[in-house]
Amino acid sequence: MTALAVLSVLVWTYLLLAHGRFWQAGPVLPTPPPLVGLGRGEGNPPVEAPTPLPDSNRPLPPTQSHERRGSLQTASHPPVAIVIPARDEAPVIEATIRSLLAQDYPGPFRVILVDDGSTDGTGAVARRLTDPRLTVLTGTERPAGWSGKLWAVAQGIAEARDPAFVLLTDADIIHQPEHLRALVAQAQAGDLDLVTEMVALACDSLAERALVPAFVFFFQLLYPFAWVNDPMRMTAAAAGATILLRRRALMRIGGIEAVRGALIDDIALAAAVKTGGRIWLGHATLARSVRPYPDVADIWRMVARTAYVQLRFSPLLLAGTTLGMALTWLVPPVAALTGDGLACLCGWVAWVMLACSYWPTLRRFGRIWLWAPFLPLVASFYMAATIGSAVNHYTGRGVAWKGRSYRGAAA
Repeated sequence: MTALAVLSVLVWTYLLLAHGRFWQAGPVLPTPPPLVGLGRGEGNPPVEAPTPLPDSNRPLPPTQSHERRGSLQTASHPPVAIVIPARDEAPVIEATIRSLLAQDYPGPFRVILVDDGSTDGTGAVARRLTDPRLTVLTGTERPAGWSGKLWAVAQGIAEARDPAFVLLTDADIIHQPEHLRALVAQAQAGDLDLVTEMVALACDSLAERALVPAFVFFFQLLYPFAWVNDPMRMTAAAAGATILLRRRALMRIGGIEAVRGALIDDIALAAAVKTGGRIWLGHATLARSVRPYPDVADIWRMVARTAYVQLRFSPLLLAGTTLGMALTWLVPPVAALTGDGLACLCGWVAWVMLACSYWPTLRRFGRIWLWAPFLPLVASFYMAATIGSAVNHYTGRGVAWKGRSYRGAAA
Protein backbone atom coordinates (compact mmCIF):
# COMPACT_ATOMS: atom_id res chain seq x y z
CA MET A 1 0.00 0.00 0.00
CA THR A 2 2.85 2.41 0.76
CA ALA A 3 4.30 2.05 -2.72
CA LEU A 4 0.90 2.65 -4.32
CA ALA A 5 0.24 5.70 -2.14
CA VAL A 6 3.63 7.23 -3.03
CA LEU A 7 3.00 6.53 -6.71
CA SER A 8 -0.42 8.19 -6.44
CA VAL A 9 1.17 11.35 -5.04
CA LEU A 10 3.65 11.35 -7.93
CA VAL A 11 0.79 10.95 -10.42
CA TRP A 12 -1.07 13.90 -8.92
CA THR A 13 2.08 16.01 -8.83
CA TYR A 14 2.44 15.46 -12.55
CA LEU A 15 -1.25 16.11 -13.27
CA LEU A 16 -1.35 19.39 -11.38
CA LEU A 17 1.96 20.76 -12.62
CA ALA A 18 2.51 19.34 -16.10
CA HIS A 19 -0.77 18.12 -17.62
CA GLY A 20 -1.91 21.19 -19.51
CA ARG A 21 -3.50 22.93 -16.52
CA PHE A 22 -6.54 20.74 -17.15
CA TRP A 23 -8.02 21.70 -13.80
CA GLN A 24 -8.45 25.38 -14.68
CA ALA A 25 -11.92 26.84 -15.22
CA GLY A 26 -10.96 28.43 -18.54
CA PRO A 27 -10.58 29.37 -21.26
CA VAL A 28 -14.00 30.92 -21.83
CA LEU A 29 -15.33 32.25 -25.13
CA PRO A 30 -15.38 36.06 -24.78
CA THR A 31 -18.76 37.78 -24.93
CA PRO A 32 -18.64 40.42 -27.67
CA PRO A 33 -19.69 44.01 -26.94
CA PRO A 34 -23.23 45.05 -27.90
CA LEU A 35 -23.74 46.18 -31.47
CA VAL A 36 -24.37 49.90 -31.77
CA GLY A 37 -27.77 50.66 -33.18
CA LEU A 38 -28.88 47.06 -32.98
CA GLY A 39 -32.59 46.60 -33.27
CA ARG A 40 -33.93 43.34 -31.89
CA GLY A 41 -37.54 42.47 -32.14
CA GLU A 42 -39.81 39.83 -33.55
CA GLY A 43 -36.79 38.02 -34.99
CA ASN A 44 -35.94 40.87 -37.37
CA PRO A 45 -32.42 40.90 -38.86
CA PRO A 46 -30.06 43.01 -36.76
CA VAL A 47 -28.97 46.43 -37.91
CA GLU A 48 -25.25 47.22 -37.88
CA ALA A 49 -23.78 50.55 -36.87
CA PRO A 50 -23.35 53.03 -39.76
CA THR A 51 -20.14 52.65 -41.74
CA PRO A 52 -17.76 55.66 -41.42
CA LEU A 53 -17.37 57.87 -44.47
CA PRO A 54 -14.23 57.49 -46.61
CA ASP A 55 -11.20 59.68 -46.04
CA SER A 56 -12.28 62.20 -48.67
CA ASN A 57 -15.19 63.18 -46.39
CA ARG A 58 -17.42 63.27 -49.44
CA PRO A 59 -20.60 61.20 -49.13
CA LEU A 60 -20.89 58.41 -51.63
CA PRO A 61 -23.91 58.28 -53.90
CA PRO A 62 -26.70 56.25 -52.29
CA THR A 63 -26.15 53.18 -54.46
CA GLN A 64 -22.37 53.13 -53.94
CA SER A 65 -22.79 53.74 -50.21
CA HIS A 66 -25.11 50.74 -49.91
CA GLU A 67 -22.73 48.54 -51.90
CA ARG A 68 -19.73 49.61 -49.80
CA ARG A 69 -21.51 48.90 -46.54
CA GLY A 70 -22.60 45.52 -47.82
CA SER A 71 -19.05 44.54 -48.79
CA LEU A 72 -17.61 45.66 -45.45
CA GLN A 73 -20.30 43.75 -43.55
CA THR A 74 -19.63 40.60 -45.57
CA ALA A 75 -15.89 40.89 -44.89
CA SER A 76 -16.25 41.26 -41.13
CA HIS A 77 -19.37 39.11 -40.73
CA PRO A 78 -19.19 36.42 -43.42
CA PRO A 79 -22.11 34.12 -44.31
CA VAL A 80 -22.82 31.29 -41.85
CA ALA A 81 -24.94 28.17 -42.26
CA ILE A 82 -26.18 26.61 -39.01
CA VAL A 83 -26.80 22.86 -39.35
CA ILE A 84 -28.86 20.95 -36.77
CA PRO A 85 -29.13 17.16 -37.05
CA ALA A 86 -32.26 16.16 -35.13
CA ARG A 87 -33.77 12.77 -34.32
CA ASP A 88 -36.80 12.65 -32.03
CA GLU A 89 -36.25 16.09 -30.53
CA ALA A 90 -39.81 17.46 -30.63
CA PRO A 91 -39.88 18.66 -26.98
CA VAL A 92 -36.85 20.96 -27.40
CA ILE A 93 -36.43 21.76 -31.07
CA GLU A 94 -38.67 24.84 -31.20
CA ALA A 95 -36.78 26.62 -28.42
CA THR A 96 -33.46 25.75 -30.06
CA ILE A 97 -34.46 27.08 -33.47
CA ARG A 98 -35.98 30.24 -32.02
CA SER A 99 -32.76 30.97 -30.14
CA LEU A 100 -30.78 30.60 -33.36
CA LEU A 101 -33.11 32.75 -35.43
CA ALA A 102 -32.80 35.45 -32.74
CA GLN A 103 -29.03 35.76 -33.18
CA ASP A 104 -27.82 39.38 -33.44
CA TYR A 105 -25.23 38.41 -36.06
CA PRO A 106 -25.02 41.27 -38.59
CA GLY A 107 -24.00 39.09 -41.54
CA PRO A 108 -26.18 36.67 -43.51
CA PHE A 109 -26.98 33.39 -41.85
CA ARG A 110 -29.47 30.56 -42.25
CA VAL A 111 -30.62 27.62 -40.14
CA ILE A 112 -30.88 24.15 -41.67
CA LEU A 113 -32.60 21.44 -39.66
CA VAL A 114 -32.17 17.86 -40.91
CA ASP A 115 -34.93 15.64 -39.59
CA ASP A 116 -33.09 12.34 -39.19
CA GLY A 117 -35.91 9.82 -39.28
CA SER A 118 -37.81 11.22 -36.31
CA THR A 119 -40.97 9.46 -35.17
CA ASP A 120 -42.20 12.14 -32.77
CA GLY A 121 -43.00 14.94 -35.21
CA THR A 122 -39.73 16.87 -34.87
CA GLY A 123 -39.87 18.03 -38.48
CA ALA A 124 -43.49 19.13 -38.19
CA VAL A 125 -42.70 21.22 -35.11
CA ALA A 126 -39.83 22.91 -36.92
CA ARG A 127 -41.90 23.63 -40.04
CA ARG A 128 -44.40 25.59 -37.98
CA LEU A 129 -41.70 28.23 -37.52
CA THR A 130 -42.18 30.16 -40.74
CA ASP A 131 -38.99 32.12 -41.25
CA PRO A 132 -37.24 32.57 -44.63
CA ARG A 133 -33.90 31.83 -42.95
CA LEU A 134 -35.07 28.37 -41.83
CA THR A 135 -34.88 25.27 -44.03
CA VAL A 136 -36.22 21.91 -42.80
CA LEU A 137 -34.97 18.83 -44.66
CA THR A 138 -36.30 15.31 -44.40
CA GLY A 139 -33.23 13.14 -44.13
CA THR A 140 -32.72 10.29 -46.57
CA GLU A 141 -31.78 6.73 -45.70
CA ARG A 142 -28.35 6.37 -44.17
CA PRO A 143 -25.80 4.79 -46.52
CA ALA A 144 -23.60 1.95 -45.34
CA GLY A 145 -20.52 3.11 -43.45
CA TRP A 146 -22.07 6.34 -42.13
CA SER A 147 -23.17 7.12 -38.60
CA GLY A 148 -26.69 8.51 -38.47
CA LYS A 149 -25.71 11.91 -37.08
CA LEU A 150 -22.92 12.49 -39.58
CA TRP A 151 -25.12 11.52 -42.53
CA ALA A 152 -27.65 14.11 -41.35
CA VAL A 153 -24.85 16.67 -40.99
CA ALA A 154 -23.60 15.88 -44.50
CA GLN A 155 -27.07 16.52 -45.94
CA GLY A 156 -27.30 19.84 -44.12
CA ILE A 157 -23.88 20.96 -45.35
CA ALA A 158 -24.80 20.00 -48.92
CA GLU A 159 -27.93 22.16 -48.63
CA ALA A 160 -25.85 25.05 -47.24
CA ARG A 161 -23.67 25.09 -50.38
CA ASP A 162 -20.67 27.40 -49.79
CA PRO A 163 -20.89 29.72 -46.75
CA ALA A 164 -17.64 30.88 -45.17
CA PHE A 165 -18.52 29.11 -41.90
CA VAL A 166 -20.71 26.19 -40.88
CA LEU A 167 -21.98 25.98 -37.30
CA LEU A 168 -22.81 22.45 -36.21
CA THR A 169 -24.99 22.39 -33.12
CA ASP A 170 -27.18 19.87 -31.32
CA ALA A 171 -30.94 20.07 -31.19
CA ASP A 172 -31.05 20.61 -27.42
CA ILE A 173 -28.83 23.72 -27.20
CA ILE A 174 -30.21 27.17 -26.36
CA HIS A 175 -28.07 30.01 -27.71
CA GLN A 176 -27.88 33.55 -26.37
CA PRO A 177 -28.29 36.24 -29.08
CA GLU A 178 -24.57 37.09 -29.06
CA HIS A 179 -23.38 33.52 -29.44
CA LEU A 180 -22.90 33.26 -33.20
CA ARG A 181 -21.20 36.65 -33.30
CA ALA A 182 -18.83 35.56 -30.52
CA LEU A 183 -17.92 32.31 -32.28
CA VAL A 184 -17.15 34.00 -35.60
CA ALA A 185 -15.15 36.75 -33.86
CA GLN A 186 -13.04 34.12 -32.08
CA ALA A 187 -12.37 32.30 -35.35
CA GLN A 188 -11.40 35.49 -37.14
CA ALA A 189 -9.24 36.85 -34.33
CA GLY A 190 -7.04 33.75 -34.25
CA ASP A 191 -7.42 32.68 -37.89
CA LEU A 192 -8.87 29.44 -36.53
CA ASP A 193 -10.31 26.63 -38.63
CA LEU A 194 -12.50 25.30 -35.83
CA VAL A 195 -13.97 26.87 -32.69
CA THR A 196 -15.79 24.62 -30.26
CA GLU A 197 -17.20 24.88 -26.75
CA MET A 198 -18.20 22.77 -23.81
CA VAL A 199 -21.65 24.26 -23.32
CA ALA A 200 -23.24 24.61 -19.90
CA LEU A 201 -24.89 21.29 -19.05
CA ALA A 202 -28.10 20.78 -17.12
CA CYS A 203 -27.32 20.33 -13.43
CA ASP A 204 -30.63 20.30 -11.59
CA SER A 205 -31.45 16.80 -10.36
CA LEU A 206 -29.46 15.10 -7.59
CA ALA A 207 -27.89 12.74 -10.13
CA GLU A 208 -26.83 15.68 -12.31
CA ARG A 209 -25.41 17.64 -9.41
CA ALA A 210 -23.38 14.64 -8.29
CA LEU A 211 -22.15 13.37 -11.66
CA VAL A 212 -22.35 16.00 -14.43
CA PRO A 213 -19.57 18.35 -13.19
CA ALA A 214 -17.24 15.36 -13.08
CA PHE A 215 -18.13 14.54 -16.69
CA VAL A 216 -16.70 17.93 -17.74
CA PHE A 217 -13.74 17.52 -15.37
CA PHE A 218 -12.80 14.13 -16.83
CA PHE A 219 -13.18 15.47 -20.37
CA GLN A 220 -10.68 18.22 -19.51
CA LEU A 221 -8.38 15.59 -18.02
CA LEU A 222 -8.48 13.51 -21.21
CA TYR A 223 -8.12 16.54 -23.48
CA PRO A 224 -6.46 19.46 -21.67
CA PHE A 225 -7.85 22.56 -23.34
CA ALA A 226 -4.43 24.27 -23.32
CA TRP A 227 -2.99 21.37 -25.31
CA VAL A 228 -5.92 21.31 -27.72
CA ASN A 229 -5.43 25.03 -28.37
CA ASP A 230 -1.66 24.70 -28.83
CA PRO A 231 -0.87 24.26 -32.55
CA MET A 232 2.43 22.61 -31.64
CA ARG A 233 0.70 19.70 -29.87
CA MET A 234 -1.19 16.83 -31.47
CA THR A 235 -3.98 16.77 -28.86
CA ALA A 236 -7.28 17.48 -30.59
CA ALA A 237 -10.81 17.54 -29.24
CA ALA A 238 -14.16 19.19 -29.77
CA ALA A 239 -17.50 19.31 -27.99
CA GLY A 240 -20.20 18.33 -30.44
CA ALA A 241 -22.85 20.67 -29.07
CA THR A 242 -21.13 23.68 -30.68
CA ILE A 243 -18.60 23.44 -33.52
CA LEU A 244 -17.95 26.41 -35.79
CA LEU A 245 -16.03 25.18 -38.83
CA ARG A 246 -14.47 27.09 -41.71
CA ARG A 247 -15.63 25.92 -45.10
CA ARG A 248 -12.05 25.94 -46.38
CA ALA A 249 -10.98 23.55 -43.59
CA LEU A 250 -13.91 21.25 -44.30
CA MET A 251 -12.92 21.10 -47.96
CA ARG A 252 -9.26 20.53 -47.02
CA ILE A 253 -10.05 17.39 -45.02
CA GLY A 254 -12.35 16.00 -47.71
CA GLY A 255 -15.68 17.05 -46.22
CA ILE A 256 -17.68 15.36 -43.50
CA GLU A 257 -17.19 12.15 -45.44
CA ALA A 258 -13.65 12.04 -44.01
CA VAL A 259 -15.09 11.04 -40.61
CA ARG A 260 -18.34 9.46 -41.84
CA GLY A 261 -18.15 6.34 -39.69
CA ALA A 262 -16.93 7.96 -36.48
CA LEU A 263 -19.06 7.26 -33.43
CA ILE A 264 -17.23 9.92 -31.40
CA ASP A 265 -17.63 12.32 -34.28
CA ASP A 266 -16.60 15.55 -32.56
CA ILE A 267 -13.19 14.22 -31.55
CA ALA A 268 -12.62 12.69 -34.98
CA LEU A 269 -13.54 15.93 -36.73
CA ALA A 270 -11.25 17.99 -34.49
CA ALA A 271 -8.35 15.62 -35.12
CA ALA A 272 -8.86 15.84 -38.88
CA VAL A 273 -9.04 19.64 -38.87
CA LYS A 274 -6.04 20.12 -36.57
CA THR A 275 -3.88 18.19 -39.02
CA GLY A 276 -2.91 21.25 -41.01
CA GLY A 277 -5.06 23.78 -39.18
CA ARG A 278 -5.67 25.51 -35.85
CA ILE A 279 -8.52 24.82 -33.45
CA TRP A 280 -9.79 26.31 -30.20
CA LEU A 281 -11.73 24.62 -27.39
CA GLY A 282 -13.16 26.42 -24.38
CA HIS A 283 -16.14 26.78 -22.10
CA ALA A 284 -19.37 28.49 -23.07
CA THR A 285 -21.34 31.11 -21.20
CA LEU A 286 -23.60 31.91 -24.16
CA ALA A 287 -24.98 28.42 -24.81
CA ARG A 288 -26.53 25.77 -22.60
CA SER A 289 -27.97 22.30 -22.99
CA VAL A 290 -31.55 21.68 -21.93
CA ARG A 291 -31.30 17.90 -22.22
CA PRO A 292 -31.97 16.50 -18.74
CA TYR A 293 -30.33 13.47 -17.19
CA PRO A 294 -32.62 13.16 -14.17
CA ASP A 295 -31.51 9.74 -12.96
CA VAL A 296 -28.23 7.94 -12.42
CA ALA A 297 -29.27 5.40 -15.05
CA ASP A 298 -29.57 8.16 -17.67
CA ILE A 299 -26.00 9.31 -17.05
CA TRP A 300 -24.79 5.70 -17.00
CA ARG A 301 -26.23 5.15 -20.50
CA MET A 302 -24.72 8.40 -21.73
CA VAL A 303 -21.24 7.34 -20.57
CA ALA A 304 -21.49 3.67 -21.50
CA ARG A 305 -22.66 4.54 -25.02
CA THR A 306 -19.17 5.46 -26.25
CA ALA A 307 -16.68 4.78 -23.43
CA TYR A 308 -15.40 1.55 -24.99
CA VAL A 309 -15.35 3.20 -28.42
CA GLN A 310 -12.97 5.77 -26.91
CA LEU A 311 -10.74 2.85 -25.92
CA ARG A 312 -10.83 1.54 -29.50
CA PHE A 313 -12.56 -1.66 -28.35
CA SER A 314 -9.24 -2.79 -26.85
CA PRO A 315 -9.23 -5.10 -23.79
CA LEU A 316 -5.66 -4.02 -23.07
CA LEU A 317 -6.60 -0.33 -23.05
CA LEU A 318 -9.60 -1.14 -20.87
CA ALA A 319 -7.39 -2.97 -18.35
CA GLY A 320 -4.81 -0.19 -18.37
CA THR A 321 -7.46 2.51 -17.99
CA THR A 322 -9.11 0.70 -15.10
CA LEU A 323 -5.82 0.25 -13.27
CA GLY A 324 -4.81 3.84 -13.93
CA MET A 325 -8.12 5.19 -12.65
CA ALA A 326 -7.88 3.01 -9.55
CA LEU A 327 -4.39 4.34 -8.80
CA THR A 328 -5.42 7.94 -9.41
CA TRP A 329 -8.82 8.04 -7.72
CA LEU A 330 -9.21 5.08 -5.35
CA VAL A 331 -5.78 4.60 -3.80
CA PRO A 332 -5.68 8.06 -2.12
CA PRO A 333 -8.81 7.66 0.07
CA VAL A 334 -8.11 3.98 0.77
CA ALA A 335 -4.53 4.74 1.86
CA ALA A 336 -5.63 7.76 3.90
CA LEU A 337 -8.34 5.87 5.78
CA THR A 338 -6.71 2.45 6.19
CA GLY A 339 -2.94 2.96 5.81
CA ASP A 340 -0.27 3.61 8.40
CA GLY A 341 2.69 5.96 8.47
CA LEU A 342 3.90 7.04 5.06
CA ALA A 343 1.01 5.32 3.26
CA CYS A 344 -1.53 7.27 5.31
CA LEU A 345 0.32 10.56 4.81
CA CYS A 346 0.64 10.10 1.06
CA GLY A 347 -2.99 9.06 0.85
CA TRP A 348 -4.14 12.28 2.50
CA VAL A 349 -1.81 14.40 0.38
CA ALA A 350 -3.07 12.84 -2.88
CA TRP A 351 -6.69 13.10 -1.71
CA VAL A 352 -6.29 16.80 -0.97
CA MET A 353 -4.60 17.33 -4.34
CA LEU A 354 -7.40 15.68 -6.31
CA ALA A 355 -10.07 17.52 -4.34
CA CYS A 356 -8.37 20.87 -4.99
CA SER A 357 -8.13 20.09 -8.71
CA TYR A 358 -11.90 19.56 -8.81
CA TRP A 359 -12.81 22.83 -7.10
CA PRO A 360 -12.68 25.12 -10.21
CA THR A 361 -15.09 22.81 -12.04
CA LEU A 362 -17.47 22.70 -9.08
CA ARG A 363 -17.39 26.48 -8.88
CA ARG A 364 -18.31 26.72 -12.58
CA PHE A 365 -21.40 24.62 -11.86
CA GLY A 366 -22.30 26.58 -8.74
CA ARG A 367 -21.57 23.65 -6.43
CA ILE A 368 -20.00 24.06 -2.99
CA TRP A 369 -16.50 22.77 -2.25
CA LEU A 370 -17.84 19.98 -0.02
CA TRP A 371 -18.52 17.92 -3.13
CA ALA A 372 -14.79 17.82 -3.95
CA PRO A 373 -13.63 15.15 -1.45
CA PHE A 374 -16.25 12.75 -2.84
CA LEU A 375 -14.74 12.79 -6.33
CA PRO A 376 -13.27 9.26 -5.83
CA LEU A 377 -16.82 7.92 -5.44
CA VAL A 378 -17.87 9.69 -8.64
CA ALA A 379 -14.80 8.32 -10.40
CA SER A 380 -15.85 4.82 -9.31
CA PHE A 381 -19.16 5.36 -11.11
CA TYR A 382 -17.38 6.36 -14.32
CA MET A 383 -15.02 3.39 -14.02
CA ALA A 384 -17.99 1.05 -13.69
CA ALA A 385 -19.77 2.67 -16.65
CA THR A 386 -16.64 2.24 -18.77
CA ILE A 387 -16.52 -1.45 -17.89
CA GLY A 388 -20.26 -1.61 -18.61
CA SER A 389 -19.60 -0.18 -22.06
CA ALA A 390 -17.19 -3.04 -22.75
CA VAL A 391 -19.74 -5.54 -21.48
CA ASN A 392 -22.31 -4.10 -23.89
CA HIS A 393 -19.85 -4.58 -26.73
CA TYR A 394 -19.01 -8.19 -25.93
CA THR A 395 -22.61 -9.20 -25.28
CA GLY A 396 -23.65 -7.95 -28.72
CA ARG A 397 -25.51 -4.82 -27.70
CA GLY A 398 -22.89 -2.56 -29.26
CA VAL A 399 -23.36 1.21 -29.31
CA ALA A 400 -27.04 2.16 -29.18
CA TRP A 401 -28.49 5.65 -29.47
CA LYS A 402 -31.96 6.87 -30.42
CA GLY A 403 -33.10 3.53 -31.75
CA ARG A 404 -29.95 2.84 -33.76
CA SER A 405 -27.34 0.24 -32.91
CA TYR A 406 -23.76 0.16 -34.20
CA ARG A 407 -21.93 -3.12 -33.74
CA GLY A 408 -18.30 -3.52 -34.58
CA ALA A 409 -18.10 0.01 -36.00
CA ALA A 410 -14.76 1.78 -36.10
CA ALA A 411 -14.20 4.53 -33.55
